[in-house]
Amino acid sequence: MARPRKPLLSRDRIVAAASALVDSEGLDAVSTRRLAAVLGVSGPSLYNHFRNKEEILDAVADAVSVQVDLSMFEESDPRDWRAALHDWALSYRAALAAHPHIVPVLARGPGRRPAGLRVADAVFGAMVGAGWPAAQATRIGALMRYFITGSALGSFAGGFVDDETAYDPADYPHLGQAHLLADHRRQVDEGAFETGLRALLDGLAIQYEQYARAGGDDVAAVRPAPNRP
Repeated sequence: MARPRKPLLSRDRIVAAASALVDSEGLDAVSTRRLAAVLGVSGPSLYNHFRNKEEILDAVADAVSVQVDLSMFEESDPRDWRAALHDWALSYRAALAAHPHIVPVLARGPGRRPAGLRVADAVFGAMVGAGWPAAQATRIGALMRYFITGSALGSFAGGFVDDETAYDPADYPHLGQAHLLADHRRQVDEGAFETGLRALLDGLAIQYEQYARAGGDDVAAVRPAPNRP
């Protein structure tokens, strides 16, 4: 009886295996030798699909970018620019929170990654379409990436230990409850993100109104003041 054939090696299989390694053990766990062992193939066979480890990690990062919802930036979507940025930021952060170890790669920018470039294109296009000057639309895209990836790089609440003796009131008079933060990690971190996001959007809304009042050649088709999410 013939033995079952091994699944053919493909980019998708390599990326799936690399993603699992990154999620469970971090970026340093990924190497062509380790991946070859996991996939049950010879090391050189990986080079038929990727030139090096960096290309594999780029593909893993792009697989995360695919998970980000971009529907709010479609022309048929009724959400205004502010609501669109708000909902997109939540989706983007959720994707990063599910795969925190790949965030440093994503934080470098999209480079040549197709899904990452689609995200950048959607955000920029929507902001320009809403009436933002192109230069400011670029800055908004950068600002949102700084804020979202930065929030995903680490947990504020998780940065405190759950030992109340670690925060002596004599030394830290305002951290008497800091040892409780770790037990409320999700509530604290998500609340902080939402607070920062709303503050950021409030500031952008003020700028938007200023552009609209100024008029001129740098503002086109400015829509009415946006509804706040």
